[in-house]
Amino acid sequence: MKTEFYKSLIENNRKWVQSKLDSDPEFFKKLEKGQQPPLLWIGCSDSRVPANEIIGAKPGEVFVHRNIANMVVHSDMNMLSVLDYAVNVLKIKHIIVCGHYGCGGVKAAMGSKSYGLADNWIRHIRDVYRHHQDALGVIKGEEELFKRFVEYNAMEQVFNLAKTSIVQNAWERKQDLYLHGWVYGVGTGIVKDLEVNFSCNSQLEEFYKMEII
Repeated sequence: MKTEFYKSLIENNRKWVQSKLDSDPEFFKKLEKGQQPPLLWIGCSDSRVPANEIIGAKPGEVFVHRNIANMVVHSDMNMLSVLDYAVNVLKIKHIIVCGHYGCGGVKAAMGSKSYGLADNWIRHIRDVYRHHQDALGVIKGEEELFKRFVEYNAMEQVFNLAKTSIVQNAWERKQDLYLHGWVYGVGTGIVKDLEVNFSCNSQLEEFYKMEII
C-alpha cells in the first residue's frame, strides 16, 4: 500500500520538473546530452549532508560517492570504480572528501558497542584513531574529541585517496587533479577547509613532514 509520504514524493517530483521547465524549457534536454562535472564529492551517507545543496551546485556539476563516514578504503571496489570513472573518463579536476560533525560512523568507532555487519566498516575508522592516538588521547572533553576525530578521519581519507593507483597515475601523467579535505557543520551549514590540499606527490610528501595539530 502506498503511504501518503510515498505519494508526496511523486507529487514533489512533478512540481520540481515543472519549476525547472518554467525557468528553462531546455533544462532536461541539456542534461540529456551528457555530463562533464568538474568535481567528485566523497561524502557521508548521512541524509543531512546533501552534496549539491551545500555548495550551491546544479545538476550535472557534482559526481558523488557516499558511504558511512566518507571512507576511502583501498579494497572498496564501489569507491574505486567511481574514482576511476571520475578521473579517467570524466576527467574531473577536483575531489573533495567531506566529513561532518556529529557523524554517526565516527561516533560508533569511539565506543565498543557492536553494530553487526557494520563493525567490519567501523574498524577502518578505528584505525584512524590508532594512527593519531597521541594527538587524540590528550583531548579531555568528549565533544571536542569527537569533533577532532571527525577532522582526522576526513584528513586520513584524503591521504588514502592520494595513495590510490588511480590518483598516482593521474599525477604521473601530469593530469590536473586536486584533492581537498573538508568538514561540514550540520548545525551551521558551514564547511571547514582542513587545508589538506594536494595536486601532486611533492605536496603530499611535504605535508607528511608537518605535524598535524
